[in-house]
Amino acid sequence: MSQLSIRERGMLRLEPSQILFLCGDTGTIGVVKSLQERQLFIGTPEEEEVVMFLEEDDLFVISAFGNGPSVEQGIKCMAYLLREMQSPIIVLGEDHPTSKRLKMVVAVGDNVRLDCNITPGTHPEQDILCSSPSLSGVKISSTADGVLIEGSIEEVKLDNI
Repeated sequence: MSQLSIRERGMLRLEPSQILFLCGDTGTIGVVKSLQERQLFIGTPEEEEVVMFLEEDDLFVISAFGNGPSVEQGIKCMAYLLREMQSPIIVLGEDHPTSKRLKMVVAVGDNVRLDCNITPGTHPEQDILCSSPSLSGVKISSTADGVLIEGSIEEVKLDNI
């Protein structure tokens, strides 16, 4: 596993077999590519189902509230469920009590902005994702060869998925 840090803006190559971890003091973000055109279903609080059409370079971004090897393993499992098992995403209502118990939340697309000031699991918009305060404000964008990270990250790791 390779490690580095990013100050302000950095482009990272991301191979199909790799996962990118962005590590903050109280949270971890995992990023993988979609790798193929696919449909992803999102269940909303309004009891609707939204279909997203993903391209091969689109991203699955997983935010976990915690750090360490077990959190990284959980993120890998969620990436597998989304990418390989085509598991749907469920969005909770704004005041749903379960949002306080979520350990991981997900966003998909070509650009995702991290924000610590939103309620986990309650945003159907896929361009914003709840994160720990130390990762808030970071923007993750897909590129043909990897990802572009805008914002400061103390620890960035690449690992095999």
